Amino acid sequence: MDIVIKLSQFLLSLSLLIILHELGHFIPAKLFKTRVEKFYLFFDVKYSLLKKKIGETEYGIGWLPLGGYVKISGMIDESMDKDQMALPPQPWEFRSKPAWQRLIIMLGGVTVNFILAFIIYIGMAFAYGDTYVANADLKDGVLVENPVMLKAGFKTGDKFLAVDGQKIENFDNDINMKIIMAKEILIERNGQQQTIKMPTDFVDQLSKQEKAPLVNMRIPFAVASVTEESGNTALKPKDLIVSLNGQDSRYYDQVKTILESNKGKTIPAVVLRDLKKVPITVKVSAAGKLGVGVGGLNIESLEKLGYYKVSTKSYTFLESIPVGLTKGKDQLVGYGKQLKMIFNPETKAYKQVGGFAAIFNIFPSSWSWETFWSITALLSIMLGVMNLLPIPALDGGHVMFLLYEIISGRKPSDKFLENAQMVGFVLLIALLLFANGNDIYKAIVK
Repeated sequence: MDIVIKLSQFLLSLSLLIILHELGHFIPAKLFKTRVEKFYLFFDVKYSLLKKKIGETEYGIGWLPLGGYVKISGMIDESMDKDQMALPPQPWEFRSKPAWQRLIIMLGGVTVNFILAFIIYIGMAFAYGDTYVANADLKDGVLVENPVMLKAGFKTGDKFLAVDGQKIENFDNDINMKIIMAKEILIERNGQQQTIKMPTDFVDQLSKQEKAPLVNMRIPFAVASVTEESGNTALKPKDLIVSLNGQDSRYYDQVKTILESNKGKTIPAVVLRDLKKVPITVKVSAAGKLGVGVGGLNIESLEKLGYYKVSTKSYTFLESIPVGLTKGKDQLVGYGKQLKMIFNPETKAYKQVGGFAAIFNIFPSSWSWETFWSITALLSIMLGVMNLLPIPALDGGHVMFLLYEIISGRKPSDKFLENAQMVGFVLLIALLLFANGNDIYKAIVK
């Protein structure tokens, strides 16, 4: 069932993005009276799953879910329809239209992608608001267990103050991505501020470790279940261990450290039970464990216990507009930084380029509209940016040649455009093979 939910979200998101992207080309083409021969979701190599001709356009669904397309008359594209291009230009063809109209048609797809992302972020701000913990409220710093973070010089208890000079206001889902993209991070440790320079190959180091948060909120040691075999029946479900062997153990990581140094011993403890402190003794195994189930606390429970203050901010529709625009801008800038890292060989971030499997795995195994729209907005930005790359066969390649034509006043020959399209198509296939090959390699290695 989990795989069905993931697949449903993946296909719904992909289909929505493809249809709207192609609609971005279709609408200006029709406005400029340019004939659109086909409008397809997915590729119809050899045959179509569904198709219906309405007017001059055939609408359909192909069997190969690697994208979609609109076939515009008189345009050198992936169809490589040389027979049509050999005929005299017709008034309804793309090649007969002024350069500025052709430019608008080609920019239509990515424009829709960016607009869609911003609309989604505005809608999410209005529908869900913001839930976060103010960074200033993390009095005892954060939890750092990721080995790559530890190697870089971070420790549990560090307070993260700024990333690349930008102050961290809130501790939320974006914090880990900010750290990944950072060049330097300002922290406070034991009352002293210091700057930690991030390793150039930080992303590559992360890829060699099991996936784990870079930083997290410190949480208490909450007992979820107890068995007689553990020998710790003095503990009860929902107990919080607040002191162990005479030492303060407000957080799980502190309990873990104390247990490690008291293997095989019976030691005193104090638990918080029904908001009252209760003294007990606990048995520590030879492995430094209590043998009990741990967890069961959500962020609301932590707030009630006085660990964190959770802030929830709601927005009116008008207030949600600047909030959504800022979120979209931040995601767009962030993805631009990711691309820069990928094209920098020193970072080795190119090893993390993923294909369809990587996108599929982003989606959770349980349905959440908030998560779905958040991922769809990010994918829309990614699709828009990738299509703007100046590679023939992508929108960015067509835009590049159109800008050359507008600036120089000279149109590249059809033969040149055909050759460029072929080169771009080969490059695009190579990129797809590399990205999806990375997915296969990771799956085999794991």
